[in-house]
Amino acid sequence: MSDHDPRLGLTVTHRRYVPYSHAHYAGNLVDGAYSLGLFGDVATEVCIRTDGDEGLFAGYDEVSFVGPVRAGDVVEVTATVTRVGRRSRGIAFEARVICRAAPERSASAADVLDPPLVCTTASGTVVV
Repeated sequence: MSDHDPRLGLTVTHRRYVPYSHAHYAGNLVDGAYSLGLFGDVATEVCIRTDGDEGLFAGYDEVSFVGPVRAGDVVEVTATVTRVGRRSRGIAFEARVICRAAPERSASAADVLDPPLVCTTASGTVVV
């Protein structure tokens, strides 16, 4: 495909509140698979927008867990098309914590993080 394919650079973003029922570890930490599940959801929307098909996730080329995800966070995940093949698409992913609970202030306190905290990055391939 041409470097000028209009699908290149397409970005889709989802946001999700992380419920306390998803915490598995001390400090209300959530396992890394949580971010990967969100990447699958946002990749599905990318495939629908680029090809009118939900597609299938073929695999990850790289995954890095660079910061914690905790119950009470609001996580924003972004998928950007980096490569367009005949039937496959390369996608770059980033998950950021944009809001975080602040239980030291009160049981329901939370803060908007500025800048957001990058927690997971990845790249992968989907087939449509």
